[in-house]
Amino acid sequence: MKVMLYHKKQNFIKTSGIGRAYRQQAEALKLNDITLVNTLDECDVVHYNTVFSDSYRSLKKAKKRGVPVVVHAHSTKEDYLSSFNFANITKGWFYKRMYKMYSNADVIITPSEYSKSLIEGYGWTNCNIHPISNGLIVKEYEKSEEKEQQFLNYFGLKKGEKVIIGIGLLFVRKGLPDFIEIARSFPKITFIWFGHLNKHAQTKVIKKAIKNKPNNVKMPGYISGDIIKGALTYANALLFPSYEETEGIVVLEAMASKTPVIVRNIPVYDQFEDGVNVLKANNNKEFVEHVEMALNNDLKEIINNAYEDILKKDLKYIGAQIKKVYEEVIESKK
Repeated sequence: MKVMLYHKKQNFIKTSGIGRAYRQQAEALKLNDITLVNTLDECDVVHYNTVFSDSYRSLKKAKKRGVPVVVHAHSTKEDYLSSFNFANITKGWFYKRMYKMYSNADVIITPSEYSKSLIEGYGWTNCNIHPISNGLIVKEYEKSEEKEQQFLNYFGLKKGEKVIIGIGLLFVRKGLPDFIEIARSFPKITFIWFGHLNKHAQTKVIKKAIKNKPNNVKMPGYISGDIIKGALTYANALLFPSYEETEGIVVLEAMASKTPVIVRNIPVYDQFEDGVNVLKANNNKEFVEHVEMALNNDLKEIINNAYEDILKKDLKYIGAQIKKVYEEVIESKK
């Protein structure tokens, strides 16, 4: 099977969850013996991850040629709001882009049952919608003393120092202001938020939160590779107080790293059970309590339960699920 995984504007999205999801899809497909090609003339199926105008132009060409169209619905109305500067002003434009892509898909893949329910609620689609996790290569997140030392050296930390990490773009939606406020309750503990956003795109709330952050909060920007993987396995917990997600790849990464995960109690995480495979909080007071628990208790049972769950989301299995969707849409076009 030959698939065109549409990849224009990757530089624009490479540090986002969508950018990582695209790269992981490519790996998942290769693991399932699917050949990636670059043109509509070569492919059996075309797969889109973005809703920009160039994606829609390509989609129209594909429809005209009778090429089956798969649209990966990473974006929802809900997660567009409270993100970057002017998001609320530009939402009408973005919703129109979403509508054009989603309503013209032959089949839609989306990362969770929750995002599927949102998209169905818009009334835009007549096609099947398949909830399939973005997944990850679990073995890439195995503990490595070398990677952990790289992380410690980068931040000037000593082995044994306690650390809480957060990962995400500098959005209010991601809960960055809450992360900073929670850190105030632990002045002797290092809190590190990995993520970047151009200053012009940052909201006033984000700029104010960063300007007034306490000294124990470090914000190194976007970091990839061994340092972030070392951070994930070394940290006492991933603190991810996001208000809205379609999945949240960083949660999967922390679970694969055998690090406790603390999330907000939002619908997308109904798939996890509080105190069983994650810790859930409804407000900053509860987040502080859970951070205290992660810093001072052995959460091995929660960690192991989460790891068992994440094994089912290894890219080999995710690729097989995507391949079935391709086969379905090819068959429907015959």
